[in-house]
Amino acid sequence: MPELTPSQYTLVYNMLSLTIACMFASFVFFVLVRNDIAPRYRGSVVASALVVFIAGYHYFRIFGSWENAYVISEATGTYVSTGKPFNDAYRYVDWLLTVPLLMVELVLVLGLAKVATRKLLGRLVVAAFLMVLLGYPGEIDKESTSLFSNRGFWGLLSTIPFAYILIVLVKEIRKSMATSSGQISILLRNVGLLTLFTWGFYPIAFMAPFYGLTGGSAEVALQFGYSIADIAAKCGYGLLIYNIARLRSEEDGYHGEGLQVDPAAKI
Repeated sequence: MPELTPSQYTLVYNMLSLTIACMFASFVFFVLVRNDIAPRYRGSVVASALVVFIAGYHYFRIFGSWENAYVISEATGTYVSTGKPFNDAYRYVDWLLTVPLLMVELVLVLGLAKVATRKLLGRLVVAAFLMVLLGYPGEIDKESTSLFSNRGFWGLLSTIPFAYILIVLVKEIRKSMATSSGQISILLRNVGLLTLFTWGFYPIAFMAPFYGLTGGSAEVALQFGYSIADIAAKCGYGLLIYNIARLRSEEDGYHGEGLQVDPAAKI
């Protein structure tokens, strides 16, 4: 582990702590509001709750690993390695579980027929697994600093399902926007933009060694960036999905806690 200044160590420490709080607070929110959603779309909110709970658990383990990996040196006043490895592999275990669930969140609120929903989910979930599994061998290769290396090879393979997922999602979101009401259409657009923005960070971070970013600054930038991206891609994404599901539920005449209301009776 690279040597860190107190401010660098504390920045990551506090960022990991904030991420844990965001994940578990989001979990409580999604559990409490799940009955606001009609049964047809409720699975999207349940998936959101699972995503942030799983992520919160893994960030708790990352936080503990970060603490164990460093100790402050009395001689230099900096944070140096304790000799215990920092287990960043928790992130890949997390993504292996949460990325397919993120696909479930979105597809369930697109308003597709059941058969189309199952087919689309099958394709996207398989692609999500492949994306994460293919990226991991390159991520653990910390020595590669060239695009034409082991890290670059596995990164290229992982990019194929990554690009496929984004292309399919953008296509399906646009189709759903065309048949949705104004508010839902705007939220779907925002989900698409958030997905492109947050997912775009991960390959950039993966390629950091190719840019010559090494040492303490690189480690801090990666941990801080991954945390921000995960908050947006899980908590923020889940809130957008919840609002889409709620609006679709209201359009279907569902107004929470199992109370069905005739749409013709709405004022």
